[in-house]
Amino acid sequence: MEENFENSMILETVKHPSDVKLLDDAKLEKLCAEIRSTLIDTVASTGGHLASNLGTVELTVALHKSFNSPDDKIIWDVGHQAYTHKLLTGRYSRFSTLRKEGGISGFVRPDESEHDSFYEGHAGVSVSQAAGIAAANAVKGSKNFAVAVIGDGSFGNGMVYEALNHAGSTRTRLIVILNENEMSISENVGAMARYLAVVRSKPRYYRFKAGTERALNKIPVVGRSLSNHIFKLKNTLKNMLYSSSFFEDLGFRYIGPVDGHNIGRLCEAMNSAKVIAKPVVIHVNTRKGRGYDHAENSPEKFHGISKFDINTGEPLSGGDCYSARFGQALCDFAAKDKRICAITAAMALGTGLDDFSKKFPERFFDVGIAEEHAVTFASGLSAGGMIPVFAVYSTFLQRCADQLIHDGALQRQKMIIAVDRAGFVGEDGETHQGLFDVSLVQSLPNTTVYSPATYADLNNALYNAFYKDENLIIIRYPRGKMPADIVENEAGGDFSVYGDSNAETAIVTYGKLYFNAVEAVKILSEKGKNAKIIKLERIKPIPEEAVEIAFNCKNVFFFEEGMKSGGAGEKMAAELLEKGFCGKYSVTAVDGEFVTHASVASLMEKYNMDSRSMACRIEKEVKI
Repeated sequence: MEENFENSMILETVKHPSDVKLLDDAKLEKLCAEIRSTLIDTVASTGGHLASNLGTVELTVALHKSFNSPDDKIIWDVGHQAYTHKLLTGRYSRFSTLRKEGGISGFVRPDESEHDSFYEGHAGVSVSQAAGIAAANAVKGSKNFAVAVIGDGSFGNGMVYEALNHAGSTRTRLIVILNENEMSISENVGAMARYLAVVRSKPRYYRFKAGTERALNKIPVVGRSLSNHIFKLKNTLKNMLYSSSFFEDLGFRYIGPVDGHNIGRLCEAMNSAKVIAKPVVIHVNTRKGRGYDHAENSPEKFHGISKFDINTGEPLSGGDCYSARFGQALCDFAAKDKRICAITAAMALGTGLDDFSKKFPERFFDVGIAEEHAVTFASGLSAGGMIPVFAVYSTFLQRCADQLIHDGALQRQKMIIAVDRAGFVGEDGETHQGLFDVSLVQSLPNTTVYSPATYADLNNALYNAFYKDENLIIIRYPRGKMPADIVENEAGGDFSVYGDSNAETAIVTYGKLYFNAVEAVKILSEKGKNAKIIKLERIKPIPEEAVEIAFNCKNVFFFEEGMKSGGAGEKMAAELLEKGFCGKYSVTAVDGEFVTHASVASLMEKYNMDSRSMACRIEKEVKI
């Protein structure tokens, strides 16, 4: 390391987490400032998760100062707050490529670094993963640690409690870092509580405690009894001050709360946890957006943000989008129908429900990061005479497979799932692409699925869901905006036909791929080839008349922004085959792979779903 570091870049010298251990307090402080500056500059130009990463800078530095990655496994719940972790694990030189095609991911990925233990993207999984690693270490006799870093928001996910309940009964080297940055979990009363929190975070406290217990236990007859009484008295007093008995009742030792922006205190707490021969919870307090005023004042806005102006904090692009139009339409329907309720899993702003929450607070329910509960809760609302609408990203709907089957379709209760971010979502990568929802629900009885292309289609789907359809209704729509140059036709049917109705070649598609299909038909027309588009607005069940129109064509090309296996394209193929279709039929979709991060436009081209690829495919296979 440089002796005179005032004008040098500390971050540039950190090639491995072990380099952090060589830094003194002054250099650590400078390192944290450099990291924050790098985070703000990079995310302003690439987009990404800013507030959560600014809040975990010191925590991450302390983790790498206290533990030995990759031997000790640091597991990031969700993974969106691991940007500092990436900077300290040899990825600084590539950090400008964050979320760009071919660049580093916005989440942790084992194929990117040996310091990333799992592909992460969903909340509530880290404790289970770390508990498994800790158990494996115990079986092998390894002295390494498994550390789960999880935010208080993720503690709304039921899987966390399943993991805590199991792991607390073990004696493994498991450490859970509970990062509290918004929601209060344990209250601390007065100066004595704060003082004890500092005392209890020091390693010498635990060494003294362990030595005292060993000495007492050696006293004949009364020693063990005396030790147990002292332990119970200490716990009673501690729990009065900390309200931490929840974790200790589950079998964990509890340390904290610790200032999450004080590296010295954090390291003391972590080193204390390492000398305790059982699972430990370290409770830290951090502030989201720390070091950047705009993010500190509006952490929700900077949770996941597109490119923005550093000086103003304002996004460089904005305006209307499917999520906003969904939220507006839902408010319009709810104003006239008091049965309509809205549910979110801690994503009111992202799913367009912010206005609904303000206009109809008594009919708005934020259940926290608990998508499974949200679906079953919706079933209960429906049974109580309401019409619930659960707005959720496609990637998070995956978590609800059992609930959709057992508590949704089986119950025959009217409930609506509004599936946002359906299809390619781009830069968030494998864990967030909305490609599995159609295959997931295709086999469900008592289920209707809409995939609107235009804003008018979206309104029509909502109307049908509220007043025409029964049971479980799913309405899926993409991220982003509808093309500005599209003239919306009056919606109303379950499908529509665009182009030459007599054409013997048909493109069948749904959702925003319809816009690419329109351009493809224009390209073909310029080359003297006629084709029509069968735009499906309802994809389950596929409208019989749409199948009949396709049946009478010689060439049918189905394009689907989802998985080929189990998708609507395969379903239509089966229906055409049953009718005796003898023409040429093909499905273009994602086939047997996870889709990595890149722009949506690039993904469309890569998977042959852009307009030129559509036209080229048809040109090659249709002879005139």
